[in-house]
Amino acid sequence: MPAIEFQSRNGLTLKGTIELPPGGIWRATAIFAHCFTCGSQVRAARTITSALAGTGFAVLRFDFTGLGESEGEFADTNFSSNLDDLEDAAAWLTQRYAAPQLLLGHSLGGSAALAVAERLDSVRAVATIGAPASPDHILKQFGTDLERIEESGSAEVDLAGRPFRIRKDFIDDARSHDLTERLHKLRRALLVMHAPHDRTVGIENAEQIYTAALHPKSFISLDDADHLLSRRSDAQYAAQVVSAWAARFLEPETTPAPEGARVTGRTEDGFLCRVQAGPHELVADEPKSSGGTNRGPDPYGLLASSLGACTVMTINMYARHKELPVERVTCEVSHRKVHAEDCEECETKSGKVDELVRHITIEGDLTEDQRQRMLQIAGRCPVHQTLKNEIRMHDELVE
Repeated sequence: MPAIEFQSRNGLTLKGTIELPPGGIWRATAIFAHCFTCGSQVRAARTITSALAGTGFAVLRFDFTGLGESEGEFADTNFSSNLDDLEDAAAWLTQRYAAPQLLLGHSLGGSAALAVAERLDSVRAVATIGAPASPDHILKQFGTDLERIEESGSAEVDLAGRPFRIRKDFIDDARSHDLTERLHKLRRALLVMHAPHDRTVGIENAEQIYTAALHPKSFISLDDADHLLSRRSDAQYAAQVVSAWAARFLEPETTPAPEGARVTGRTEDGFLCRVQAGPHELVADEPKSSGGTNRGPDPYGLLASSLGACTVMTINMYARHKELPVERVTCEVSHRKVHAEDCEECETKSGKVDELVRHITIEGDLTEDQRQRMLQIAGRCPVHQTLKNEIRMHDELVE
């Protein structure tokens, strides 16, 4: 998870993180905009960007000016400066990785994503989580301090237990932005996610955003989640929904499909790898007990899966050909190391050998002879034959 920094148009250094998929190869890039005063390290931001990266996105999240590790004074910022920061982040992402196709914003970050989209030609989809329908909704958080700010020009207010100095121009700027017209001209796919019982930003905001936007647009309820998506499961769910929804609107940044399999892993990711088998993708990892993160099957799990899949395919193909009343075939494959001296059938008589055991279940109204015949057919599975035959392997270093 590389830490990054870039210069804003005001000459300030903005800092953040880019979450890369396993292997560091992405299908599209995205920018995540955090909630008001939260910063990029808030739990929801970390969970969502990590989960999105796990589905193939390279996701940039950063601290807006004056927040977190970014330079500048929060008192000098407003909604307009947030839009400038997002545009500057998109320029950096375009130069270093690829132009962002997805914008995802949480709370006021969602409003900012909606407002800045028109400036970014590369953006094809925008998703919001608990977003206000208008930036001036945030002024409700100031309570009785709002009048004090307008009278004196600035005041220190308490937001989520932390003091922030707010100036009158912040209030004026928030009131100057009309998202309704921008939403009507969005011309990007829109996903609105909101919890019905959000006590910070009411569900009516989601209705206003959805109504103002043109199709394609979608709404997903976040059920009983709170505004900050404090539960990890809620943040992960939101990321999974965004990933699945965005897939139909984005232009994937893919490398040519390999003839066999291509596996890519970054040293800093530990055991986590990205596996490409033709046009298909998955991840491989090791269990936590072995020092991995358990985000995918381990290599032996993939090997067992290959044998099991081939077995099921072969038996079902035979059943269709013979028109046998087979309903379903299940093959469970286990792998272990056994002492060669305990294996009567093994040519090797010292050390250990690999043992793969298939437990095959064939469901259907079949005779015992038919079941035994299909067990013989399972031995003709191509992967089974490959593993039993002599295997030649060649390794080459490629520049």
